[in-house]
Amino acid sequence: MFKDFKTHLLIGFFLCCAFNKLNAQHTIKLDNKPALDLYQDSLKVLSEATFAATEDNDRVEKNALFIKKFINALKINGSFNYGFDSLKRISIIKSTDNAFRIITWFLPNNDGTYRYYGTIQMGIANGGLKLFPLTDHTNFEDQNAITTNKSWFGSRYYEMIPVLVNGKQPYYILLGWKGNTAKTTKKVIDVLSFEKGEPIFGKNIFETQKNAALKNRVVFEYNKQNTMTLKVDQNVNMIVFDHLAPYDPKMVGNFEYYGSDLSFDGYRLTWGKLALVEDVELKNDPSPNDEFYGKPVKASTVVTKSYH
Repeated sequence: MFKDFKTHLLIGFFLCCAFNKLNAQHTIKLDNKPALDLYQDSLKVLSEATFAATEDNDRVEKNALFIKKFINALKINGSFNYGFDSLKRISIIKSTDNAFRIITWFLPNNDGTYRYYGTIQMGIANGGLKLFPLTDHTNFEDQNAITTNKSWFGSRYYEMIPVLVNGKQPYYILLGWKGNTAKTTKKVIDVLSFEKGEPIFGKNIFETQKNAALKNRVVFEYNKQNTMTLKVDQNVNMIVFDHLAPYDPKMVGNFEYYGSDLSFDGYRLTWGKLALVEDVELKNDPSPNDEFYGKPVKASTVVTKSYH
């Protein structure tokens, strides 16, 4: 379960990794900031032009130019430490151990659907570039499948929680927004881990029902006009979310008619799995992570947590 990280011994692991990585990263040449600033200015203009385009083809073409220029910016020595804070359309969240950061954004289509883009940038001590581009396979993959970066269940991530269980290789829980169609929106709880240096999405740790098979990720779907809370709540030490239900019992399974019923559920990490906890008592404070559609904003740096 979630534990107070100030008293948890595992925090030493994360702090040591963070300081070691930070020291390595600070040895990188930092005099490339002016060049990165220039790239950021150009990328900001191109990003806004992409979203201002009225035709899908034009939007895709401008996005392709944005990607090319963004990769050129990331090739500059020391780019891993550059925040690109002016690019409000993209989300950048960095792991607490400074091992990598994940960059994601979406492209809306005129039919109400979305296409997702992103990359994982690894933290290289000499400031070099190592990327794992994320290829959106939303329409081709089972949403419960274990995937790679080449068959990614696209999402715009806004929060990351590192997990270390029994000294094993850490993995990272990702919370993401996933615009879906003209009628429904999705949110996602996914897991990122690395096997032999390669990124893997999904992990068999989600207990969505007692005595049921564990799932590899959790996907929520609801009416597009509604909002949904999905966040880490430190007061209850859980990932908490609105309980979604149909407005009419006859509409069970038709997610166009789903919305919050004003109750909350949560996931608590217990013995290496995320167990569902129903009817969590929670005050629903306003959160910028409740919804990203319409005015997406850059996500803040990760919330640091330790787990048991």
